[in-house]
Amino acid sequence: MAEGVDSVARGGALAGDGVRAARVALSPYLFRGMLVGMAAVAVTLHRLTGSRALAWRFAKARARDLAFLLGVQVKVHGAEQLAGDGPFVFTPNHQSHLDILVLLGFLPGETRFATKHELWRHPIMAAVLDTLGMVPVDREHPEQAIDALNRAAAERQSFVIFPEGTRSRTGALLPFKDGAFVLAIKAGLPVVPVVCRGTRRLMPRGSRLAVVPGEAEIIIEAPIPTAGLGYDDREALAARVRAAIERHHTGF
Repeated sequence: MAEGVDSVARGGALAGDGVRAARVALSPYLFRGMLVGMAAVAVTLHRLTGSRALAWRFAKARARDLAFLLGVQVKVHGAEQLAGDGPFVFTPNHQSHLDILVLLGFLPGETRFATKHELWRHPIMAAVLDTLGMVPVDREHPEQAIDALNRAAAERQSFVIFPEGTRSRTGALLPFKDGAFVLAIKAGLPVVPVVCRGTRRLMPRGSRLAVVPGEAEIIIEAPIPTAGLGYDDREALAARVRAAIERHHTGF
């Protein structure tokens, strides 16, 4: 009897491993397919209704669906930190493409992503980014991003800016660029340190969008006010944000 139970258990484990392996193998196609479909529907909704908010809510809901289908369980810690008045400039670490998915789907409130303006050179990509209210950041013309931040703040919308500027290859926290902190100071918006944890383990750089099922976390630290700060305070502000992230950062 015991041998029979052990045999069934081993068979179940092997079957489970097979399902998991198939899920990982299919994940790049699921990831790409849902992103393309989500983008197409979001652009259509925006053009038919003129409502960017509706398109954004649709994209946020589909991001959650995609995380579920990929087997990614997302836990959010510290959402109570945002109980005060927003909007905010969220400054997460960046170690995986999966960061964007989990932040889009699970970061509280209405958020927009600020990203490099080169992405707008492709017409289709530009249409998607504009539909979702993304903000191009051009280092030679930062005033344009500041204007966009101010308009979003008037509409009670927050922004996500990755202070590292790119994904970490090793998981180690990269040096911070000044841009996020200069923009936050100029707009007078509080900066919220955010930690994405577990995403690199599930989708490391170079994985070709393959996702291993598992748990990812978003850790939200207390907002850091920028009222009264000037350009010369940018490095001190960046250091405070980095220290807050390092308290939770694990490199995976």
